Amino acid sequence: MAAMIELAKTTALILAGTRPGGDPFAQEVGVEHKGLIDVGGRAILQRVVSALQAADVGRVVVSTNCDAVAELAQELGAQVISSKAGPSASVDAAFGYFGAPMLVTTSDHALLQPDWIRQFANDYPPHADLAVMLARREAVERAVPGTQRTWMRFADGHWSGCNLFMLATPASSRALGLWSEVEANRKNPWRIAARLGFGTLFGYALGRLSLAAVVARLGQQIGIDARIVAADDGLAAVDVDKASDLALVRSLVEARPELT
Repeated sequence: MAAMIELAKTTALILAGTRPGGDPFAQEVGVEHKGLIDVGGRAILQRVVSALQAADVGRVVVSTNCDAVAELAQELGAQVISSKAGPSASVDAAFGYFGAPMLVTTSDHALLQPDWIRQFANDYPPHADLAVMLARREAVERAVPGTQRTWMRFADGHWSGCNLFMLATPASSRALGLWSEVEANRKNPWRIAARLGFGTLFGYALGRLSLAAVVARLGQQIGIDARIVAADDGLAAVDVDKASDLALVRSLVEARPELT
């Protein structure tokens, strides 16, 4: 089956901004930015860039305001642009310059694999303006038994984000204003449902609302076709936000050479 998204014509944007005052976890580890943390002998940012390049995306761009990250990105053959105040604003700026299609991920996605990127492109829903990759709880727990996570609980299962987004058409830019709101409420999905009205909130409360329906309805509100893509590999939901995540990622890389 031919891929729905041509990766060779896609810009991959890596979000590597820094909050005012810096990232406390990066400081705890002793680096300027999480993307510079060593995993398996390579900085996380290098692992992310390498995965995107191995998937044959057309262009890799790093959005950052950290000089050390920018220097490493350029050494790796990526373009660098200045990050803005928050992820959605950074994506908006990059999208205005590079346009669609744009694959968005983060600099702390230490286990990112070319196969996940290819699956996202191959399974991309026809005619969708935007899609988000998420992992079902069963897939995550199969990949990482005993993992402790915050799940988005809906009628079609419990889900975790994978830090992979595809903005496939120019119209998808309409979602960027909504992005920060959804991200801010990812641990309180009832607030996302409430945005869609009483009937939707009631459906969520009764456990009748699917995540796919919520994403589709959010898209309809702003005039786009928005979908979800389920990750085949539950490891796609693992990133590095805290010390336990870093320990997990390092142990996985040490135990599984194919992840290096």
